[in-house]
Amino acid sequence: MKTMRYLIAILLSGVLAFAAAGRAMAEGGEIKMAQQYGLAFLPLMVMQHYKLLEKHVKAAGLGEVKVSWVKLASGGVMNDALLGGDLSFASGGVPPFITLWAKTRGSLDVEGVCAMAAMPLYLNTRNPGIKSVKDFTERDKIALPAIKVSNQAMFLQMAAEQAFGEGSAHKLDSLTVSLSHPDAMTAMLSGGEINSHFSAPPFQYQELAVPGIHSVVSSYDLLGGAHTFAMVWTTAKYRQQNPKTFAAFLAAFEEADAIIARDNRGVAQMYLAETKSKDTVENIQKFITAAGSEFVMTPKNTVKQADFMYRVGTIKLKPASWKEMFFPEIHQLPGS
Repeated sequence: MKTMRYLIAILLSGVLAFAAAGRAMAEGGEIKMAQQYGLAFLPLMVMQHYKLLEKHVKAAGLGEVKVSWVKLASGGVMNDALLGGDLSFASGGVPPFITLWAKTRGSLDVEGVCAMAAMPLYLNTRNPGIKSVKDFTERDKIALPAIKVSNQAMFLQMAAEQAFGEGSAHKLDSLTVSLSHPDAMTAMLSGGEINSHFSAPPFQYQELAVPGIHSVVSSYDLLGGAHTFAMVWTTAKYRQQNPKTFAAFLAAFEEADAIIARDNRGVAQMYLAETKSKDTVENIQKFITAAGSEFVMTPKNTVKQADFMYRVGTIKLKPASWKEMFFPEIHQLPGS
């Protein structure tokens, strides 16, 4: 009997060791990344261009890894890909993240990895008759990345409530059309049905350079100050099963921000090459360093956005503080 128990113990220890080895090997597997369109995603573009994630993963002792990158048009699509296991890290606006954070409490526990950029977002139009949000009618169409759930959709709801009073947050939702920023800019400038675009850098600045285009409202005005525009998130399970990869991602992201800070002209040249944009290096460099734009990992005014979403019924749970929505690795960042 003792011999049998001894053999079972040996077999069990072998199984556990094999399982542990399997987990260790799994962490060195493919890392699936995604980004959207625009300057807010510049840190991820720098990471991809300079292979910073590969560098820091290798430094963490995980060897050579495959990092796959895809472009997705909206945070909602990001969420679907993350939940489907097709992404390791998702990136996008704060509202899509908050929506998933609230929905996954107690299950997948999606949380924020870090902020990516704080930038003002402009609602631009070619309609000369629109001087304020109150001037939009059923004849106007507003393009934005995703109806109801994107950054721009939430800020349009804020603008509607401020213009028409409490309970009017969704008054302009029927005017919105879901388009990626490049397609939205093309559509608005073409003179067709879509005459307005709740945009993002650099597209909003490129639009305003066109005669006849003007801005109606800024998201910084609506929220009463600077706010995080884009960020990164993942599941608690991924972080738990891939601790070295998670730490390597943060290290790579921090290095990307440092590159942007010390060489914004070189980064502007990289952006033009990667996006095939016909804009100038000088313009992109100016957009990167525009007043109110910051590439920082510290979240800004995310709770204000969550409070609004809770009040208008977009989410059914609101955080007590921003730290409740983000993994602890960034809780002590400067400015937090």
